[in-house]
Amino acid sequence: MRLPMATPTGWRREGNLPAELTSFIGRTRLLANLKRRLNESRLVTVTGIGGVGKSRTVLRLAHQVRSQYEDGVWFADLARLQDAGMVRHTIASALGIADQSSRAESESLSEWVGERQMLLIIDTCEHLVQGCAELVEELLESNPNLKVLATSRQSLHLPYEHVVPVPPLQVPGDDPAEGLFTNESVQLFAARAGAVMPDFVLDEENISAVAELCRRLDGIPLAIELAAVRLRALSVEQILGLLTDRFSLLAGASRTALPRHQTLRAAIGWSHELCEPAERLLWARLSVFAGDFELDAARFVCADERLPQEDITDLVTGLVEKSILLIRSNHAGVRYKLIDTLAEYGEEWLDKLGETEPMRHRHLDYYLSLAQRGEDAWSGPRQIYWFVRMRQEHDNVRVALEHALRTPGKTMLALKLLSSLWFMWICCGFTREGRLYLERALQANPGVSKERCKALWVLSYVRSAQGDSGGALAASEQCSTEAVRVGDSKAVILASKMQGTAALLQGDLQKASALLGVAIEFNTDNKELNPGLLPAIVELSLVLNSQGEMYEAESLLADCLQVCKERGELWVASYANWALSIVCLATTRAADALRSAQEALRIKRHFHDTLGTLLVLETTARILTAQDQMSLAARLLGALHQNWKSAGLPMLGAPFLTTDHDQVVKECKKSLGEQAYDEYFGEGTRLDLDEASASALGELDTIE
Repeated sequence: MRLPMATPTGWRREGNLPAELTSFIGRTRLLANLKRRLNESRLVTVTGIGGVGKSRTVLRLAHQVRSQYEDGVWFADLARLQDAGMVRHTIASALGIADQSSRAESESLSEWVGERQMLLIIDTCEHLVQGCAELVEELLESNPNLKVLATSRQSLHLPYEHVVPVPPLQVPGDDPAEGLFTNESVQLFAARAGAVMPDFVLDEENISAVAELCRRLDGIPLAIELAAVRLRALSVEQILGLLTDRFSLLAGASRTALPRHQTLRAAIGWSHELCEPAERLLWARLSVFAGDFELDAARFVCADERLPQEDITDLVTGLVEKSILLIRSNHAGVRYKLIDTLAEYGEEWLDKLGETEPMRHRHLDYYLSLAQRGEDAWSGPRQIYWFVRMRQEHDNVRVALEHALRTPGKTMLALKLLSSLWFMWICCGFTREGRLYLERALQANPGVSKERCKALWVLSYVRSAQGDSGGALAASEQCSTEAVRVGDSKAVILASKMQGTAALLQGDLQKASALLGVAIEFNTDNKELNPGLLPAIVELSLVLNSQGEMYEAESLLADCLQVCKERGELWVASYANWALSIVCLATTRAADALRSAQEALRIKRHFHDTLGTLLVLETTARILTAQDQMSLAARLLGALHQNWKSAGLPMLGAPFLTTDHDQVVKECKKSLGEQAYDEYFGEGTRLDLDEASASALGELDTIE
């Protein structure tokens, strides 16, 4: 998978299709049928039982047809989503839409899709069918070139939907004319067995046992793969014998369940029983994690007197070897994941053990501690690490928040977690989500408290980043009032800073100058550089520049950049460089301005800072106009026009930014002429944000 730091989600036109991590066996006719259906219909839903290979088949199909979609194939996984109200947001996030505005989610999502020729894959819809159906219907009706491919255990029940069931793989005997060695179930077992035991060879001695095993497993891919794992310790004949016994034991577990459901459950249960008791217990406890997790998290959440912390590493290794846990390694470290079917099985066992609530509490405690560590370290040299880490932990943070918000006595912990993660909402591309959760948590905690004060100034910050200056001002003023009541001087200072930010966005420079000045004065001796002191300095420099005090603004920014350099802070440094480019341009130093803007863009490549990148590109277009590079400026204006649609309110609605933008448009049209301007502008509208940045950096000279 691509790391957000290198290629942020949604910044590449080809989409976000996951790589195929294993070979794909069989399904030739099914794939041909799916291609035909996808050509005929704009909505195809792939159905089937759990473990039958719906997601894997759709992924194979997507890789085969991706070249047919000019604007990419996009993959949204809903498997771990519990809140139906987050379906739209989750799909928007998967599409790379960083809408900072307070508009309806459906509006920004539909607007982003627009006329694009693209395929949207929505994976695992069965537990959210109604919400998925409503969203798919809206998108297909308003976006003529969109196609949707969904996987679900049941259809979406839409009138124009083509439903394609995914059956189990063919097993020996289904086709009398087929040889045992060419059967797709047998081939899948052989492929997975070869991955587990490199010297495994399918031959005349074992083919009969393998064929019988595949028949007993009813051709269910997950069951076959689980069985293949046992070759580490057992022969095919031994596996077959054990499996037969287990199936006999579980055959009558449910008279209403489909036989293949019983078979899959038996396969998982059998794999579960072959684990050591401590491994089974860890399997159950690990089911509280969403998505993937680090070893430290497992050691904190799952350890107790029954599972000593020093044993967790070996137990995790054992579960990896048994293919219960997947392992993912990259330059950011090693992470582990329970595939969804096995996680569901673990959840059932955890509930039987009576440990669900205790484990969820420990999970919440861990991610609260992690958030606080990230907050404390954010302004230091490991800022990029924390950016990557918290984006990786996004699913787990959601689960922890949902648990805290719906558990009596835990809602205050939700406020603490949300507030500590201000840097995640603002700097990591989750502004809209942060606002939704903050407003929900504040409503659940109406009593005045220091925790509530902090949440209010974080909410103000988030609203400002969306361009909602009125909402930001309201939250910061409420924070100030409540902070005085509880004697929270730190919150009073940060509320002043947030009020100053809102005033800047509203164009009230005198008020912004006073409030930001107060925040800086009272934060000067504070070791916490973010989000009070350094952002306030950058924002005050913008005020001073607008008031004609350019040299005072430049002096402030020089001090800010020096502090950033000493502390290893990059995120604010990118904004300081952007502000410096504005000052340089105001003092007729266009070459210096361009260097500073380009440095800001280079830094922003480390972060998913859609808003910040757009702001820098706005200024870069002004600089290029000053340098008489009108064609490139016009291209950037086209890119800005297109990309602001999915990022929120253009220029945050700030007068000092919108006035400059209008002036650049006017000058480009005057210099190029309307026709040439429209041509370059049109070329720019085809640039995604990554390409627009490359163009501004001189790395992309022309558009094919």
